[in-house]
Amino acid sequence: MHLSDDLFGHRVALRHRIGERDGRPLYSDAVGELAADGDGLVVTTRSGPVQVARAAVVAVRAVPPAPPRRASRTAVTRLENLCADAWPAQVDEPLGAWRLRAAAGWTGRANSALVVGNPGMPVPAALDVVREFAARHGIEPRVQVPTGSPWDRAVEASGWVLDVDRAAGADVAVLATDLTDARTPRLARTETPTRGVVGLAGRAGAAWWGVVLGGAPSVAQRGVLDPGGALPTVFALARGVDGVALGGLRGAAVEDHLHVSMLEVDPGARRAGLATALLTAVARWGHERGARWGVLQVALQNDGARELYERLGWVEHHRYRFVMPPPG
Repeated sequence: MHLSDDLFGHRVALRHRIGERDGRPLYSDAVGELAADGDGLVVTTRSGPVQVARAAVVAVRAVPPAPPRRASRTAVTRLENLCADAWPAQVDEPLGAWRLRAAAGWTGRANSALVVGNPGMPVPAALDVVREFAARHGIEPRVQVPTGSPWDRAVEASGWVLDVDRAAGADVAVLATDLTDARTPRLARTETPTRGVVGLAGRAGAAWWGVVLGGAPSVAQRGVLDPGGALPTVFALARGVDGVALGGLRGAAVEDHLHVSMLEVDPGARRAGLATALLTAVARWGHERGARWGVLQVALQNDGARELYERLGWVEHHRYRFVMPPPG
């Protein structure tokens, strides 16, 4: 059977002959991404790769992408806490399984209550504690809660609403990638950026702060991004051939995960491979330190960044949103 080149790299339903019984042919079906494998074919299904001889194919057709599997509540809880550990607020107090965080108002992640699990009291009472904590630390009362979770529904039932005025966007996607798969671009990519080289450092220098924040950091910014201590952190800096800083990225290793953040490339140096080079360098750093998975958080409205991450193999794990008390 002739296979159209348009089918390769796409999800297909493929029927192939696997033998015969009592003189009658036996068939099997495989659904997944189709690729060439030497003289044969391979269909990567959810249960693993299926090798198929070309001559055994009797029918094949393109099918829509598979719906993503919803992450378990346990997996979401663990990943949210790992991300919070990698983005340490200056103040982080437990409220049962919730985490009350403050960092002088810099970023929603470091200035909100992480709502996963049981706060040890009724949710309306817990939200009152969130208000009191925020007032003590001079920040807006806000919670970060996985979208569509039971905790999200409980907070919504208490009258809290989406933080629609948040400039960076109230809805955020948490993306993950497998750092152990050497076939993927994040580890196998070998080309260097066309505009310079990438260096790694254990502490953020003036050039890194300048390209990422536009200048010296505040106390809160330094405390979140470069806390030192037991959190293994790396700061990647891309420089042009003239030595000028053109881009930066932060990575933090937490258990078996690498958390990446603060990707920034000078507008005049974009589309030259710098973002990919920064991500690749930090991914290798994390992989060498035992991280199996990569994780990052990106606002849903940031289409450009999401397209870049998707192109490099990052996939959505779950979403969260920022929620606040109703006006007045």
